[in-house]
Amino acid sequence: MVALARKTLVYEWRRFLPAILAVGFAGLLQLLQAALVLGIFGSASVYITGSTADLWVGYPGTQSVNLGRAIDPDVEMRLRMDPEVSHVEPFLWIDADWRGAHDTGGESVFVSGIDPRADGLMFSRTLPPALRARLAEPDAVIVDRADIDKLGVAIGDNAVINGHRVRVVGVSSGLRALGGVNVVSSLDTARRLDTDPADAGRPTYLVAALRNPATADAVAARLRGDNSFGPYDVWTAKSFARRSVLYWMLDTGAGAGVVFLAGIVFLVGAVITSQTLMAAVAGSVREYATLNALGVGVVNLRWVVLEQAFWVGAIGLLGATALGVLLLELARSQDVPVVLSIPITLLCVVLAMALAAVSGLVAMRSLRRADPASLLR
Repeated sequence: MVALARKTLVYEWRRFLPAILAVGFAGLLQLLQAALVLGIFGSASVYITGSTADLWVGYPGTQSVNLGRAIDPDVEMRLRMDPEVSHVEPFLWIDADWRGAHDTGGESVFVSGIDPRADGLMFSRTLPPALRARLAEPDAVIVDRADIDKLGVAIGDNAVINGHRVRVVGVSSGLRALGGVNVVSSLDTARRLDTDPADAGRPTYLVAALRNPATADAVAARLRGDNSFGPYDVWTAKSFARRSVLYWMLDTGAGAGVVFLAGIVFLVGAVITSQTLMAAVAGSVREYATLNALGVGVVNLRWVVLEQAFWVGAIGLLGATALGVLLLELARSQDVPVVLSIPITLLCVVLAMALAAVSGLVAMRSLRRADPASLLR
């Protein structure tokens, strides 16, 4: 029966081509949608994933990096007292207003004040040491290359943040933020840009590197809850990144819209694929009736249809994978935030094959007309 299913696909490929295209297109849509979702929502944790800190210390109950509140700088002393902590540095996050050199109007930006030294933890994965060193200049800032036109500046131009003049000394990639524009400066520059007198330049977070990163969970548990240094909480980098992404995906309502869209894609793909498979089976109904007359049971004929659905899904996925790789590379070259992991890719493959299987089950209804008596008409 397997050979019959394959041979039918080879000799009647024109009948099955629409189904192959339907499965491939649905799989491609799911793959690209997953990559965009992971890329867009993953940018909420770019501060964490772009850095090499093992621990993040912030205000208790913080749900996402961009929702941090200033903490007591004395907490830094508590971190340095722990024997497993090798390096500590403050991170200042400011919600600010940007006015570019050209007439682009105001723009909401997120200023990240970091330690500009070469061994700094913040954005160590996205800022090369030579570019990072430029932040030591007074009032120097760095922006993402994808945002530079939006901000209305070029390298070397001046701009105004919260009424304070700054100068763009360079651009980098991998700094794009969710819901705004990231601007990176030194801690000294960020403190001058902070207009909230209540914070008075206090750090939003403290980040720490450990002598043994494998002990991050144990160290975080040990450091957590010492109120003698003021209210604070400690997260590992991995847990805080997941916390930030899940907040944007689930608590903001955006994730529900994505799940709904994925369901629509699956349903539309299933309807189109099942209809094309039903048409292909109906076109071969006399052949199936002949096999039935020769002693091939209806159960075996149903397996033929399911095997055809399997091959339709497999061939469609091969084409979708090749085209998806090209489209993802094109998206990355245009600074579109796309991220794809192996588990998510496998999930998309399973969904596409499930779509083909559902379509095959629906197409079985056409076998009701594969009655040997129909050959006499």
